[in-house]
Parts: sequence; structure tokens; C-alpha cells
Amino acid sequence: MLTWQDIVHFARNGNPNPNNRIERTQDEWRSLLSDKQFRITRQRGTEPPFSSEICHLHKPNLYACICCDNLLFDATEKFDSGTGWPSFTQAIEYNAIAYHEDNSHGMSRIEVTCNTCDAHLGHVFPDGPTLNGLRYCINAVALKKVSDQYEKATFGGGCFWCTEAIFSKLKGVKSVRCGYSGGNIENPDYHSICTGSTGHAEVVQIIFDPAVISYYELLQIHLSTHNPTTLNRQGADTGTQYRSIILAHNDTQYKTAEIVIKKLQASYTEPIVTQVAHFDRFYLAELEHQKYYDLNPHHHYCQAVIDPKLKKFKTLYADKLI
Repeated sequence: MLTWQDIVHFARNGNPNPNNRIERTQDEWRSLLSDKQFRITRQRGTEPPFSSEICHLHKPNLYACICCDNLLFDATEKFDSGTGWPSFTQAIEYNAIAYHEDNSHGMSRIEVTCNTCDAHLGHVFPDGPTLNGLRYCINAVALKKVSDQYEKATFGGGCFWCTEAIFSKLKGVKSVRCGYSGGNIENPDYHSICTGSTGHAEVVQIIFDPAVISYYELLQIHLSTHNPTTLNRQGADTGTQYRSIILAHNDTQYKTAEIVIKKLQASYTEPIVTQVAHFDRFYLAELEHQKYYDLNPHHHYCQAVIDPKLKKFKTLYADKLI
């Protein structure tokens, strides 16, 4: 997960590359937005505190940029800060948001903007309630709820560098995050995961558009791009943290996983040992593990392990690639 030190570094030294860019003139933005939306997102305005129901809304939701639909926040990272503005502890992906030093109004702050379209969102502060200590203080007018459009899937199949590299190439996949899940230790980190004592597995959490790619298809891809018949091992990576696992977010996903495993068993000579469990909690992995393959394509592990997997994947699922 991002820390305050990461954010200060981005603000002073340059922001991560976004997944895509959208650029329009002020007149074009004005024609697409309401007067209030335009004032806040394009003219760096601020809405009155306690002016939105989002402040007290803690139901499962995903929030996107009102200007460009770039996914920004997950309600699982939302908390009641008492400030009058929606508050979050993490962005949905480390490169979803850009950071800028802001010395206006006699204060020293860090402004947050949408990394896709530069919309002003609010500010981030180092006084949040979780271990990373972040509080994203966001104008509700800059956000739109998109939960009805997207769903989540959480899978583990060995090193999450591999699984992230695969699922991020698919049409309909809006976000892929590396993290830890399936165990019973709160706030694990990579060091504790590597001991194999936390019960957690290295997983990816995927946000996808079911109108483009179904959960059933994601399961098929998951089970055919790693070896689901080896217990607590993928290649040279051994330990329970590398186990094959499907964490279902609802009963329908659970039943679908059982159906797909039963159907695919005929393709394997050994029993599929993939664990199917109900999803509980996802812990975001450290910054250096996000988009690892894209940022380190020449690393030995990427060339020796991930490249062959990607080659096979692209051959099997050419029609589903971005």
C-alpha cells in the first residue's frame, strides 16, 4: 500500500504513468459537466462540508472520476473522518491518482487529481486511521458510483507478479491489484507472507465489467494459466502463500467456481487442489509489487517465468486481449 513517503515522493519527483490519458479543452469539459462539477474538478473548487450523502455512505461501492470514469476508490477503504468530506485510506490503484504540492491559502498541502484527466479531487493528509496513515479528503461532486456496473474477483495462483501480468491484459478488466488474502493475520506484509505462517496467499483482486467478460471466463483463464494440481506450489515457488485459491465474493461465485473446477478436471490427469473459500478481507501489497512485470520486464524472474506464461496465455485467449 502507498505510504505518506511515497506520496511526497510522487508530488516532488513526478507521478506514475496512468493506465490511459484523456485530454479536453476547458470549453469541452464545460459542455460535459454541470456548473458545480466544472467548478470543483476543472477550477479546483471545494464543496461545502457535509453536503453529500456519500460522507456517511458505507455500503459496498466503487467510485470513479465524474469527468472520465477512471476508477478511483473502493468503499472498503472508506471511513468516517468527521471532516464533512468523503474520506478514503487508499486509491484503487497506485497510479489512479496524481499528487501535486499545493501552497495556496497560506497552507502546505498535497492536492490529488485524477491521473487520467487531471480533474481536481481534493487533498491527501498523513492523519488517516490505518497503518499507512493516509486520509484522502475528496469532494463528493468529483465522484460517481459505479458499483452496479462492475464486479470483483479474487484469485491466487502462485506469485502475484504472474497473475497480475495475465489479468491486466484482458478486455473488460478495469483494475488488478496485488495483495494478500485467505489468512487470519491482520495487516500482513511481504516479509510475513514469505514465512508461510500468516495463512494468507498471494492474490490478485480484479475489478471487471461482466458485460464484457464473465466471472466464468475469468475462472477458466485463472485455472488454465497456472497449475491447479500442485499443492502449495507453483514451479519453484513453494509454501501455502503460493497455493491455488479462489476467494468467492458471494454464493453465486462460489457455486460457479465449483462448476468450473468440475468441468476442467477432465483436462488434468491429477486432481485439482484449488481451494475455494468465501472472501473475507483483502490487504493491498506494497507499492513495489504493483504492476511489477510492466515496470520490470527485463528482470530475470519476469523473463524466465512470466514471459513463457504470457506467451501461452496470449495464444489461448487471443480474442480476449486488449
